[in-house]
Amino acid sequence: MTGEPVRRTVDERDRTAACTRRSPLGASARLPAVWQRRARWVWPSPAELVTRAKTARTEQAQRASRRAGGLWPASCRLHPGLTMDDSAHLPVLLDEVLEALALQPDGVCVDATYGRGGHCAGILARLGPAGRVIAFDRDPQAVAAARARFAAEARLTVVPGPFSMMGRHLQAQGLAGRVNGIVFDLGVSSPQLQDPGRGFAFQHDGPLDMRMDPGSGICAAKWLDTASEAEIASVLFKLGEERYARRIARAIVRDRAGQRIETTRRLAQLVARAVPTRERGKHPATRTFLAIRLLVNQELQELQATLPQAVQALAPGGRLLAISFHSLEDRLVKRFLREQARGDVFPPDVPVRAQQIRPRLKLVGRPVRPGEAEVRRNPRARSAILRVAERTEAQHD
Repeated sequence: MTGEPVRRTVDERDRTAACTRRSPLGASARLPAVWQRRARWVWPSPAELVTRAKTARTEQAQRASRRAGGLWPASCRLHPGLTMDDSAHLPVLLDEVLEALALQPDGVCVDATYGRGGHCAGILARLGPAGRVIAFDRDPQAVAAARARFAAEARLTVVPGPFSMMGRHLQAQGLAGRVNGIVFDLGVSSPQLQDPGRGFAFQHDGPLDMRMDPGSGICAAKWLDTASEAEIASVLFKLGEERYARRIARAIVRDRAGQRIETTRRLAQLVARAVPTRERGKHPATRTFLAIRLLVNQELQELQATLPQAVQALAPGGRLLAISFHSLEDRLVKRFLREQARGDVFPPDVPVRAQQIRPRLKLVGRPVRPGEAEVRRNPRARSAILRVAERTEAQHD
């Protein structure tokens, strides 16, 4: 040896860095500084791990206190007449929603999907005595729960019906163009999924209904009994993105010939038998149930009709928030927000000035997803994605 430093190959350095990264307690101290800098990442020190753990515990305790009602006004807490199922629904991305809304104490906000009132209660807690919330829901059980839970809350107006009536209702109330925030929490709520009698889920056997408003439209069982094989396959493929849509449709038509399919368990078992392979971590009937639910409730059509109404209802600077749980909803929301943020469309060969484009919305930040702690606490939040946009000064034609 001549005393010169030994030069290692790139592969040797990579192996050393890999060994270092597998040690959480700072084994990187054994490496020269130049190699530490070249490593892609290094485990945090024990002190940093302790600090992060304390921060996570503090945040979890704060959220638990908020959900329990400790930081909410008395009018927002659980009404004595309600069951625990009414409060079991954990609002997804609650802190992120409240931060994105950026409401003033005297603001006007629309909760387009009341559900079980998690977001609504958080919004009311941020508003002052002059604030106001208008909540929509077409589920009679959700409306009854809202009126019971917030019986003493004068700032809240509960509107029974789909959110597609938003524009008409706000116009009648003189609130068109004066709303400071609108929140869409799309999909179904936990109480709806947990009630076997609603027919939304296959974990428990129940009647195959799937209607958010049981008093309107046709139930899933009736649709399955009358739809053609081609129609069923088309719905499963387009709304559920089910690759085995034809197999499942064929099995449904064959099975219903003997007896009408009227329960969730029978449909789930039928689909499981028809599907040759399974997606990891998913029941084979997941996409089928999603597609039928979207069809029965016309959820995508409702959303497509309401988003322009929401833009029209917002005051300049007002925020539009949408939480989606599957790709079709999110794709629809994303495209709409981008189109509104792009502004008026002109032919490519027509010269226009920037002020003539008039975008009606401005995208705010990047899409937000739940953190690991929230997903552990509420597994149904794992696929949620929040998109936010802000109303500009541009007027509609």
